[in-house]
Amino acid sequence: MAGARHRADAARMLDDRGYTGHLIRGQPPHLLIEEGVRHRIVNSYYWKEQCFGLNAATLCDRAAELTCVGGTYNAGQRATPFLCLVFKMLQLGVEEDILEEYLKQEDFKYLRAVAAFYVRLTAEASESVYTRLEPLLLDKRKLRRRGNNGFGLTYVDEFVDGLLAKERVCATSLWKLVPRGQLEDEDKLEERVSPVAWMLESDNEEEEKGKGSEVGGSSASSRSRFGSRSDAGSRSRSRSISPSDGVSASGDERKMNGHRE
Repeated sequence: MAGARHRADAARMLDDRGYTGHLIRGQPPHLLIEEGVRHRIVNSYYWKEQCFGLNAATLCDRAAELTCVGGTYNAGQRATPFLCLVFKMLQLGVEEDILEEYLKQEDFKYLRAVAAFYVRLTAEASESVYTRLEPLLLDKRKLRRRGNNGFGLTYVDEFVDGLLAKERVCATSLWKLVPRGQLEDEDKLEERVSPVAWMLESDNEEEEKGKGSEVGGSSASSRSRFGSRSDAGSRSRSRSISPSDGVSASGDERKMNGHRE
């Protein structure tokens, strides 16, 4: 009986006729995932066995058990557990305060990744996406990514940067964000200062100092080389003059001695 009810709930998620719940940008939340991917999700083993009866609290436990991010994988385009949990969050309609707690998670990086993906899908305004996701760019922890070619390595900040910059992530098309520069010009966002800007400035200063020392060292070495060549030239000229003077002097002495004789 429970299995039949679960299949009915899954089928209802694929049919938006008569939907009266919360809308996101004018459409039901589950339609944010493409139709073909939705069918793969609800037909997956993980969805049927692990996502049945989940609520906001137990979904946190499932997300803590994740071992990779990703959309679909293998030739059969199977849905990953990561994408199944995102779809479950769309079904539940997670409250904002709970979502913020997910984003602040320091212990469970995959729960943070699920929440970041959910924010990118459901946020109503571009400035909200930037404000909530940009702090996660400081998270350098490793993530495993699963795709058609198997497993790969990525990082939390790289995954979040993809959410901000790309139009398609994890087999899901993302709505286009307003460029950050435009929002700054409209005073909707403050200019973002990179936390590593001071490191770049110090590196530039060191490079300039290094170039200055190289220029000073080259000029000093050129002067020393020029001075050594001029000294060597004067010594060679003095050596070339001394023997000729000696020869001429000895010749004069021989002439004077011959005259006396």
